[in-house]
Amino acid sequence: MALDRYDRTILECLQRNGRLSNRDLAEQVGLSAAPCWRRVKRLEEEGYIEDYIAQLNPRTLGLQVSAFAEVSLDNHHGSTLAAFNKMVESCPQILECHSVSGQCDYFLKIVERDMASYESFLSGTLLQIKGIRSVSTMFSLKQSKLTRELPLG
Repeated sequence: MALDRYDRTILECLQRNGRLSNRDLAEQVGLSAAPCWRRVKRLEEEGYIEDYIAQLNPRTLGLQVSAFAEVSLDNHHGSTLAAFNKMVESCPQILECHSVSGQCDYFLKIVERDMASYESFLSGTLLQIKGIRSVSTMFSLKQSKLTRELPLG
């Protein structure tokens, strides 16, 4: 179903603040409470809204290192991919895993407490997976932007 201006406004508001009450959301959107609630439920059911989460501050939690690892595999056999994917799913410090085109096979976003913790994860976990040929890591020196808001225009 196509999104109209009310749907887009609802999504924009909820991206900025997922804790809005239905009353406050309806007021911001320009609808009464019942139609607003029905639209939100429809947007959830149709998969536009996947979840409501609290975005935590990694620095406050002591996670000082943000790393981006380019991972290349020896091959793409089922057993190699299964071992890699199992490791990715089991490691909470891996926030994102993307299968990519280009000079590597996967791009990982990883957070750790410090460089020693990252080195321990790299040598003790990531490089222990059979089939990993190489890992090249870049470290974030400064984060200029962080958003989870998708463009709806």
